[in-house]
Amino acid sequence: MKKNFEMSDLGLLAYYIGIEVTQKGGEISIKQTGYANNILSDTRMLDCNDAKIPVEPGLKLTKVTEERYVDTTEYRSIIVLLTTQRPDLIGLLSRFMQEPQEQHMKAIKQVLRYIKGTKDYGITYGHEGGNRIQGYSDSSYGVNTQEGKRATGIVFYFGNSPISWSTQKQGTIALSSCDSEFIAATTTATQALCG
Repeated sequence: MKKNFEMSDLGLLAYYIGIEVTQKGGEISIKQTGYANNILSDTRMLDCNDAKIPVEPGLKLTKVTEERYVDTTEYRSIIVLLTTQRPDLIGLLSRFMQEPQEQHMKAIKQVLRYIKGTKDYGITYGHEGGNRIQGYSDSSYGVNTQEGKRATGIVFYFGNSPISWSTQKQGTIALSSCDSEFIAATTTATQALCG
């Protein structure tokens, strides 16, 4: 390309739209430590205690309660900041953007504490594991929502490296945990076949 176009070689990629990239020994590692620190600073949570879980076990968020409402603008701005960090959790918490209450803000602050505790985590892509693609799915039948719909979680690996993942609300109301798992497995198979 250098013969046909005027260009400069800037070396290996090190940083791209908030993602820190390290390349060595045939592996590529990515993480978002700097971006996570910016989010924590913007939300005044830089000095908060960290957490190892993103959501308190057994948490049941609802839209209709007797709780006090919180600042809608602040809630929405935190949702926007967190979109690239944990889209699965933000998908759940963004359902309450119209009228956020104290329970919803408490859940967002738990996510921020989790981000602080895991900000140095990342994903490493290497050659181990061969060229086999494996997919896994799970459902959240135990998570209660007012709509009765559960969530499906999907992850695909190429060798030992994750290449695709998603979390989405199930389109059908499951009547049992077995139904919920079947819906998750069907969604995963569809994604595997349709790519």
